[in-house]
Amino acid sequence: MTASEFHNKVNYGNCRSFGTVFKSKCKETFFPDDPFREFKNEPCGRRTIKTIQYFIPIFEWLPKYNFGLFKYDLLAGITIATLAIPQGISYANLAKLPPIIGLYSSFVPPLIYAVFGSSKNLAVGTVAACSLLIAQSIGDRVSPTQDLKLYLSLVYTATLFSGLLQTAMGLLRLGILIDFLSHSTILGFMGGTALLICLQQLKGMLGLKHFTTKTGVYPVLHAVFARRDEWKWECFVMGVIFLVFLQITRYVKNKKPKLFWVSAIAPMVVVIAGCLFSYFDHADKFGIAIVGDLKKGINKPSIQLLNFDPKYIYAPLKAGFITALIALAEGIAIGRSFAIAKNQQIDGNKEMIAFGLMNIVGSFTSCYLTTGPFSKTAVNFNAGCKTAMSNVVMSLCMLLVLLFFAPLFSYTPLVALSAIIISAMLGLIEYEKAYHLFKTDKFDFLICISAFLGVSFISMEMGLMISVGLALIRALLYIARPASCKLGNIPDTKLYRDIEQYPGATGIPGTLILKLGSPIYFANCSYISERIVRWVRDEQAVTESSGNVIEHILLELGGVTAIDITGVETFFELRKKLETKGIKMILINPRQSVMEKLIVTKFIDKIGKENVFLSIEDAIDASRFSLNSSKEVKTEDF
Repeated sequence: MTASEFHNKVNYGNCRSFGTVFKSKCKETFFPDDPFREFKNEPCGRRTIKTIQYFIPIFEWLPKYNFGLFKYDLLAGITIATLAIPQGISYANLAKLPPIIGLYSSFVPPLIYAVFGSSKNLAVGTVAACSLLIAQSIGDRVSPTQDLKLYLSLVYTATLFSGLLQTAMGLLRLGILIDFLSHSTILGFMGGTALLICLQQLKGMLGLKHFTTKTGVYPVLHAVFARRDEWKWECFVMGVIFLVFLQITRYVKNKKPKLFWVSAIAPMVVVIAGCLFSYFDHADKFGIAIVGDLKKGINKPSIQLLNFDPKYIYAPLKAGFITALIALAEGIAIGRSFAIAKNQQIDGNKEMIAFGLMNIVGSFTSCYLTTGPFSKTAVNFNAGCKTAMSNVVMSLCMLLVLLFFAPLFSYTPLVALSAIIISAMLGLIEYEKAYHLFKTDKFDFLICISAFLGVSFISMEMGLMISVGLALIRALLYIARPASCKLGNIPDTKLYRDIEQYPGATGIPGTLILKLGSPIYFANCSYISERIVRWVRDEQAVTESSGNVIEHILLELGGVTAIDITGVETFFELRKKLETKGIKMILINPRQSVMEKLIVTKFIDKIGKENVFLSIEDAIDASRFSLNSSKEVKTEDF
């Protein structure tokens, strides 16, 4: 019997060309979901139709649309419109914009999303986090109270930059960049932002006329207590009443999900009640500020207001870049979570394009940044929406408001808007999830809490950067210090598993089996080499005491997806080190890309094809045969 009898045929076929490898890598990087699989083997005309339907989803679902679906979308659209009005005014106030801009932003963008968006559940609108971030970034450069026109122009420019970046990322299929905003980062960032926003609303809750332009916890609290002489108990009482009412409706919704509409219409009830009080009881007598003039009419063109002056361009660039990523991460995550609940699927890259286009068009039509808010999407979902037509219905409702009813909302008390915002933000401070992170993964908790504290006490940008930085450090550690393990045989089976996980697994005399589980690159090859040498040293210390000597080291490479030239050179050096110790190096199950690299670099020729196997079992049998042959030779010599 020879060693070759234990050696199943390993494929040493011709190496693929550079073009083939490059095409394969690009496909896996940019098209992992194979979006064009449906186009294959289709006639030219049909392929053209499918291409149009792929890039413009409305052409896919609209031909199948019927009145049965419209009934649900009509109810959902009207319901989210009642939420869009108070939220639009509130978040515009948070962004230090005229309230009418918030209503504009719920009219045009939803129409664009209905055409290009792939989610059937997402409801479009403004969000608190991005509103505050825009106010902070642009407000640091231009004061909205001193030069509102310039401030507006920079906000529209930031919205344009956000839209351009989002569209480019979608077209280039760079959704991978959003993955760097981990769940822990978003959880901490949203929690810190929610805390800041709640503190900001103390101005409205207490009726303060003077307030800080900064957003940190300390400056806000200092401003609140430094202006104690401006506190108005009437504002505070009204705000608490509204806030308690809103929280009760949220409690009812959580206890009885079928009564979701109670919570959905609650902000509108607060606005209407506040307007009636302000109108009939003359709120100004009590020092309660109101929204002020809201003129009728649809969005005015704002393309002529876009400002690319080098003197100011940095502020909208910074705001546009950060809000684009935050809006994408939040919107896509929310869309996916609700799609999963209905066993549906959304295309993240299509969503990027849809968000980008609606923000580009929005920047031309007096809108600021929009995405898919959780609260509005949850209401849309619970209201039974079937397609993106619910966004069209909401948009038409907003059109009616803008044309006929906008002035009615001019009596809305600012304290009512503050109560609405605080109620919405309290749900974003998810301390239970943070505690879950602490119990399950301390480093994830560190990433989360760094974002929370950074946003709360330094700035929103720095909090985000610190958290993402920690997440990247963790990713780099995984790359630079990859996992490896020693394998042993599970008794009475042919399975080989990690001996730390399965203490009952037994080793093979004279043979050390190691499993490498990551790509081998310049960043980790030195560590891998040192770790293998240490495995050998530790194994020798154990086996020599029992009279056994390690003669073979088996490297299971099934988990090594790639290897670079530095990694191959490390293999050459490692082979030499092992040879000096009288240990033969054997490779098991190298993947195609790894095998090709080892062939072209002549490593396979150096190690010998007889030392490459398909399975651990084959390699073990060959090693045993080699060991027995060696013992027979030594016996004959003796």
